[in-house]
Amino acid sequence: MEEPLRQSDDNKFIPISSVSAGKGQEIWPDLYCYTNQIVNIVFVGNTTNEDWVLIDAGMPHSGPKILEEAAKRFTVTRPRAILLTHGHFDHVGGITKLLEEWDVPVFAHPLEVPYLTGERDYPEPDTSVEGGLLAKISSVYPHKSINISTALSPLPADGSVPFMPGWKWLHTPGHSPGHVSFFRESDKVLIAGDAFITVRADSLYKVLMQKEEVNGPPRYLTTDWQLAWESVKKLDALKPGIAITGHGTPMGGEELRQGLKKLVDEFDTLAIPSHGRFVGK
Repeated sequence: MEEPLRQSDDNKFIPISSVSAGKGQEIWPDLYCYTNQIVNIVFVGNTTNEDWVLIDAGMPHSGPKILEEAAKRFTVTRPRAILLTHGHFDHVGGITKLLEEWDVPVFAHPLEVPYLTGERDYPEPDTSVEGGLLAKISSVYPHKSINISTALSPLPADGSVPFMPGWKWLHTPGHSPGHVSFFRESDKVLIAGDAFITVRADSLYKVLMQKEEVNGPPRYLTTDWQLAWESVKKLDALKPGIAITGHGTPMGGEELRQGLKKLVDEFDTLAIPSHGRFVGK
């Protein structure tokens, strides 16, 4: 007998929303970024095409909001698949509701699978890390595993992306072991997840107001800072023309180019906190 879909045991609503919450932005006709409270999810596919895909699944209890947004955008309201950049609470918070409604496959990196099948919990958020208020209160954020094993498959080993022709996935660990980003060479579009973000994620004010600045991954959940730096270097080498990140507003052009270069060059001072449980490991 198959084990039923299960959100984490500590899955709970987090009452934080930014000025962008509930809003969407069409980047291209086949690329739509929607902000669920403080996190971005991405709809990939033309509005009249049956082959659209959802990237990430939002904050806890966000399933109904995501279903509503999909119904507004697409004539066929069920995607071909859900792709995960990683499995942290703010990227899988609505996934069981979505799977109950849609019954579609989910794809993630093999190293992220244990956190998505109930085998392993993420480390508890680091409240001791250098940072602002959102870091200090991070103990309230869910960190336990979910179980979506009946729907889950590993991303193809050849770097291709299911149901997304022209895209490739890249392993960009550091923030989590199996974190991935997605890139389309033809127009240099990068979906970066939390490998880097365009807002200071530990600052309550900057998150609420969505103040734009290229930053490293959220400090309170990042467990390997050297790998995170290497991942940013990998993404900078792609020379993306526009980036949709897990937190913050989409960014492109010279602002993105200069911001990424500065982050790569000064990652040790801009991104890596001066102290914290995972600093220096």
